[in-house]
Amino acid sequence: MTKILAKKDKKRQKNSYSFAVEFDREEDGRWIAEIPAIPGALAYGDTKRAALRRVYAIALRTLADTVEGGNTPAPLLSLFAHGLARR
Repeated sequence: MTKILAKKDKKRQKNSYSFAVEFDREEDGRWIAEIPAIPGALAYGDTKRAALRRVYAIALRTLADTVEGGNTPAPLLSLFAHGLARR
């Protein structure tokens, strides 16, 4: 299993975060990419890169649905320098 660690990216922006992506390979050769911090963010691909692209797309859709539903995960709050308006 390959793991890319989540960390605060100090080179880009002080409030920039990334999520950990874990990779594994099935016996049939397919790659699995998963973002454990985002429930349901799991994707297969014929190559590691394909699995990564698919899991990114799933993660973005999941996070967008979560925000639209009125919940904002803590790491996303830090992405917005101005924060979220409160009513």
